[in-house]
Amino acid sequence: MLDLVRTHFFQEVITMALPDLTPQQRAEALEKATRARRRRAEVKAALKSRRMALSEALELSDTEEPVAKMKVVALLESLPRVGTNTAAALMDEIGIAPSRRVRGLGPVQREELVRRFG
Repeated sequence: MLDLVRTHFFQEVITMALPDLTPQQRAEALEKATRARRRRAEVKAALKSRRMALSEALELSDTEEPVAKMKVVALLESLPRVGTNTAAALMDEIGIAPSRRVRGLGPVQREELVRRFG
């Protein structure tokens, strides 16, 4: 069900009502979200400690949903010696939008990231 909500700046925002979940469905959804967060944290830690190359993380995104849904900026900032400014400058140089997720990278963008970080 969609509702129309007016904000204090006279903008109209459409909101969707969330479905009612049974306690079991809610617990399953929470468990799924926890597994996804853990997996993303594992990948980021592996990148930071150099146990995984960026190319491996990009390959994982083809088969693992949690990795595919990571933002590219979070992935880059997980690399050693890459901070907020470096990641932003690099993404701008390659033509990657700040909101882009790993799944949304084009083949040329992927190749350029692999070329630079392995």
